[in-house]
Amino acid sequence: MEKLLKADAGIPGWLIAVFAVVAGVSVANIYYIQPLLNLVKLELGLNDFQVSLISLCNQGGYAIGLFLIIPLGDLLQRKGIILVNLGIAVAAALAISFAQSVALVALACLVLGACSVTPQLLIPLAAQCSRPPDKAKNMGIVLTGLLTGIIGSRVLSGVFGQVLGWRHVYLIVSALMLACVLLIALTLPRVERGFAGGYRQLMASLFALPRRFPILVSHALRYAFCFGSLLAMWTSLTFKLGGAPFYAPAGIIGLLGLCGVAGALTSSVIGRWVQRLGQRRFNLIGVILIMSAWLCLLLGQDGYSGIIAGIVLIDVGMQFIQLGNQTAAFALAPDAVNRVNTIYMTIGFIGGALGTFCSGAAWHLIGWDGVVLVGLILAWVALILTLASRK
Repeated sequence: MEKLLKADAGIPGWLIAVFAVVAGVSVANIYYIQPLLNLVKLELGLNDFQVSLISLCNQGGYAIGLFLIIPLGDLLQRKGIILVNLGIAVAAALAISFAQSVALVALACLVLGACSVTPQLLIPLAAQCSRPPDKAKNMGIVLTGLLTGIIGSRVLSGVFGQVLGWRHVYLIVSALMLACVLLIALTLPRVERGFAGGYRQLMASLFALPRRFPILVSHALRYAFCFGSLLAMWTSLTFKLGGAPFYAPAGIIGLLGLCGVAGALTSSVIGRWVQRLGQRRFNLIGVILIMSAWLCLLLGQDGYSGIIAGIVLIDVGMQFIQLGNQTAAFALAPDAVNRVNTIYMTIGFIGGALGTFCSGAAWHLIGWDGVVLVGLILAWVALILTLASRK
């Protein structure tokens, strides 16, 4: 008989490792484009703002997938949902590789983003089915895999994009997605369902969650503004490093993604401290680190030391924000973790899209100082929300 994962019953360590690997490989799909923006811009004849909109399509697609696909995790078997998503992602990556028009590249990026929401099925699954003492720790492990994927995506796309061209990067992506299809097909057990109605009732219950748990929206908004601040940096950093005084090629820009290793290592360690320090204190630490990062990126903008310090601080700060808020959000309704995650991550990626758009516009109109202003404003809003919260 096939094994069934049940709430609070525990998950084998090897399966958590599989979750981490698949989460990292699939989330990478929405970040490959960032170090490649200059290469895409040159081949397709775009300006900086126009090419930043392709990155926005990735983020927007991810938000669409979060809203329409993730709730299904409480209704259908997650294995089937994940396999379909990964299969469509294979096709979308191939479409990007062979697309000859800006419109087709943007559309394929939108679809690829929408079908890259697999981590947001796996993280709630780790929280739902782990034993209570292991929930935050296992979430931290999967989140470490996710962050490693984000870091690896920038390094891989930057280096391979410079050597082989940006289109070949997406051929590699399609092969990685196919490998994930095989891994999930062979390892993921069935999961105990958390909802007995139909899709219409499921979506109705989704919209009822913010009314039932107003604090869920607070958790999501704090994450959203900080995530927007993070993506504001990564969206325009490629343009900044491609110009004076750096004139860095795509490979060097991608290698700077390795600075995010600090964030990945942090998430695997701090998960056990969420309950000890408290969610509000976690948020304060995270926001202060993000604001400090922007000061480094402003004052040290003409040297690699300032840029690297900013990347490290903003990535570490983001892990405090993510773990502190997402752990608290999942605890609100253990029987509806996928719907809770839908609200949380959809709002979060709307914030990310806002940061991406405002960063691209600020760079086009003002330059790096304008990007720093966007990042600081978004972080300030998160700080105000944190200070206004009671816990």
